[in-house]
Amino acid sequence: MSSKVYFTDFRTGYMGESLPAKLKRLARQAGIDKIDMDGKFVAIKMHFGELGNISYLRPNYAKAVADLVKELGGKPFLTDCNTMYPGYRKNALEHLECAWENGFTPLSVGCPVIIGDGLKGTDDVAVPLENCEYTKEALIGRAVMDADVFISLTHFKGHELTGFGGAIKNIGMGCGSRGGKTDMHSSGKPIIDSEKCRGCKRCLKECANSGLVFDEQSRKMTVDTSSCVGCGRCLGACNFDAIDFAQNQAVAVLNAKMAEYTKAVVDGRDSFHISLVVDVSPYCDCHGENDSPILPDIGMFASFDPVALDQACADACLKSSPLPNSVLSDHLADESLPDYHDHFKNTTPESEWETQLIHGEKIGLGTRDYELIKIK
Repeated sequence: MSSKVYFTDFRTGYMGESLPAKLKRLARQAGIDKIDMDGKFVAIKMHFGELGNISYLRPNYAKAVADLVKELGGKPFLTDCNTMYPGYRKNALEHLECAWENGFTPLSVGCPVIIGDGLKGTDDVAVPLENCEYTKEALIGRAVMDADVFISLTHFKGHELTGFGGAIKNIGMGCGSRGGKTDMHSSGKPIIDSEKCRGCKRCLKECANSGLVFDEQSRKMTVDTSSCVGCGRCLGACNFDAIDFAQNQAVAVLNAKMAEYTKAVVDGRDSFHISLVVDVSPYCDCHGENDSPILPDIGMFASFDPVALDQACADACLKSSPLPNSVLSDHLADESLPDYHDHFKNTTPESEWETQLIHGEKIGLGTRDYELIKIK
């Protein structure tokens, strides 16, 4: 059976309804008020944007969702998990400061802001998965899993690896702890940069498999690859960015793992998903900058089905005309580059997005078959 996806554009009319109010109305008409939130903790998962990037969703939209949850009796909090790469969101202290600087404070969004996997990205829950091809246990931020109800609020945009960043990426990659993100991105072992290593041994306390060995002569940490299981917990323990993983996972496998991690987050509890196709930047909001949008603002989408939601957003984007003076229009004008008849692949030819939806449908996360219901 097809899933229902609700849609409204960004038109408000002269002296009309505000966009946050329109978002609340869309969510209600899509059925969010059917979820029993009375007295329950409600995680609202979104991306706070890297410092220097200004294409992330405005805090006003987050407040609209938080206010709606409170109207339904719930106890909302905004959340995201730490990143596996150096930047301003790799630990909870810097991540919170980044969120605040980008406008996500309890005052501006109307609810607490909690980093889902703790101070160093090691506070996670191993969620068992059945009938999944790549993941037996997904490492999900503890605060995300402790919530009674889960809502994703996604900025739908391009992505340099996965073609686009939609609900599946926001949930699967975004809710993975630092170890979980490492699991999705890489099937290898950690690499330690001896120049950055301070010999503090903090990472050694996190290793449960004798995968780390301290060299007393050089006063540097090393990796015993025969014992290391690639869990990534050492990555979260290092404060000096001395530990890294080769991000060499094939895109199709990365997409499949994201779908499996998404299933770990939403299975067994009420969930609801919202995506805004606005400021469609060519690359992820994890970048410390953002390029010109590749497509015009399209609208707001909502559904109980993350696969159908991503498919509907992708279809709407593919039907839209590229914007001038963008990476996409530049590539289309370059006769040396092939036209893939796909705005995301034309933007980043190395990327691929369809496998996350194919695999999501395969594992029972949702369906690509949807009915689009337009709300004025």
